[in-house]
Amino acid sequence: MKPIILKAAAVIITLFALITLFMSTSVIFDLFGIRAKEGNYVLFVVVYNFIAGFLYLFAAYGLFTEKAWATKLLLITTTILVVSFVGLLIHANTGGIYEHKTIKAMLSRIAITAAFAGISWFFITKNKTIKNIPPV
Repeated sequence: MKPIILKAAAVIITLFALITLFMSTSVIFDLFGIRAKEGNYVLFVVVYNFIAGFLYLFAAYGLFTEKAWATKLLLITTTILVVSFVGLLIHANTGGIYEHKTIKAMLSRIAITAAFAGISWFFITKNKTIKNIPPV
């Protein structure tokens, strides 16, 4: 059961990473007219998402191969996204232009990344930590 869940999580996060990389690259480099469709995007949020996309790919490999470092990488990615979200809130509260959908999207992305970190911790890190505890 554990390998199936981790493999499925790895596939899902890979797809999420590829979509993230496609969308953020398209906005940054104005490909396919996506920049105009996105409206008032906030560049630093797009750049943070771009970075997160690459981290998702590495994390997917870690999940697929059941490496404990995948948990740390997903927690780092979650932290990066939270920092970006705080920056977005500051930007919005100081009168910067943005799309309201960006706030919803960032909250969803943070929740999804944290959920994958939880899956990684529960199915990989927790078990490896328990196995390494010497008997009393």
